[in-house]
Amino acid sequence: MDEPSAGAGTTATRPAPHSGFDRFFEISARGSTLSREIRGGLATFFTMAYIVVLNPLILGSGVDSTGGKLALAAVASATALVAGVMTILMGVVARFPLALAAGLGVNALVAFEIAPQMTWADAMGLVVIEGVLIAILVLTGLRTAVFRAVPTQLKTAIGVGIGLFLALIGFVDAGFVRRVPDAANTTVPVGLGIGGKLISWPALAFCVGLLLTVVLVVRKVRGAILIGILASTVLAIVIEAIAKAGPSFVDGKPNPKGWSLNVPVLPDKVIDKPDLSLLGHFNVLHSWQTAGFLIVLMFVFTLLITDFFDTMGTMVAVAQEGDLLDAEGMPPRTREILLVDSIAAAAGGAASTSSNTTYIESASGVAEGARTGVASLVTGALFLVAMFFAPLVTVVPFEAASVALVVVGFLMMTAVRTIDWSDYEIALPAFLAIVIMPFTYSISNGIGAGIVSYVVIKVAAGKPREVHPLLYGVAALFIVYFLRGPLEALS
Repeated sequence: MDEPSAGAGTTATRPAPHSGFDRFFEISARGSTLSREIRGGLATFFTMAYIVVLNPLILGSGVDSTGGKLALAAVASATALVAGVMTILMGVVARFPLALAAGLGVNALVAFEIAPQMTWADAMGLVVIEGVLIAILVLTGLRTAVFRAVPTQLKTAIGVGIGLFLALIGFVDAGFVRRVPDAANTTVPVGLGIGGKLISWPALAFCVGLLLTVVLVVRKVRGAILIGILASTVLAIVIEAIAKAGPSFVDGKPNPKGWSLNVPVLPDKVIDKPDLSLLGHFNVLHSWQTAGFLIVLMFVFTLLITDFFDTMGTMVAVAQEGDLLDAEGMPPRTREILLVDSIAAAAGGAASTSSNTTYIESASGVAEGARTGVASLVTGALFLVAMFFAPLVTVVPFEAASVALVVVGFLMMTAVRTIDWSDYEIALPAFLAIVIMPFTYSISNGIGAGIVSYVVIKVAAGKPREVHPLLYGVAALFIVYFLRGPLEALS
């Protein structure tokens, strides 16, 4: 017998709840079945499980102001733990098929911009502050107000810019793009590989892995990114066993043809007790003294705005995929969804995994039939199991993991098609937001440039009333942020 349709338009034909469990999660009410929910939960996990590998590699490549680095296995364990607990919480509280994990883009901001200004504990403390602030915004209703203040197309541009930034990080970490050694004496600051050529074994592993992942994505294979990382790592292990390329630094001296981050060799053990030493390793006050009030304020604001809009867009997109939007275009239990998301942001900081947020990959589970929080219970449970496989993270070199960054960058960039490039009043701010992020290696610079330019253009065009009052305050903050150099010199 065929299962009933999962669409929202067949409410009248849906059967009555079979049990209290069914009634609580509204499985029958949403036209779903337990088997569909389980399939959906599995699909979501395998589509986004790459984050357990990728998040440690992004955070692990960052260095704080003291030269400290985060242990990869510990970050992997904490990443899986927080993702599992928060996804289960989403399933129970919001009863919606959304999964959460460390947010791509936000983790790059923490690793490459915030941590170098302070200690890791201070940086994660700012993530905790951001999560608390988002929770307050949710409870007071201000989150929706701020969300409406920024033009939709500018929000889209922020996501696109982050995608390009992630892709650039991927190419650089993989050694596909490198700084030209004598960049000071040439107009070309970066180039292809080594001396304009791809002549290293690690570069081969990256290129093959990237092409494989691209093919899998095009063929819509579920878990394509995770498969790409695993296949690239296996290839890297084989290459290292034969070619002995070694690490990128040997006895403190650079080895351009070596592997970055990790040398791909099989670990002593695959399964191990989770290393949860990073839990609670955060400080919410010290950064204000070490980095300065203005810089910390802008970092918190940038974390908030980067994390803020992604969730709103994700939950609406996933609900739309499952035909779960109401007459006002909002998913069921919106407030609960946003509240769990804000708790996840703070939990990510408290566990040193960066802010956790909802994942658009949840749509893969919805495509498999998931309509309720039961799917989130399944996905969350699988993340908890993944904690015990953290030692595998120390095998993956940048050349294998960077494949995911490039592909995720592409996926985030596809939203660029929704921007009206014929309307210069929005297209130019969107363009600046997009290109300034990768060109300055800074997410905050791109967001600030987009918002400030949008406000200036609207005022200059005689349309100041088209700018939301809240956006004037945001633009003023960013202007102060861009002028912090001269302001610090005067102090």
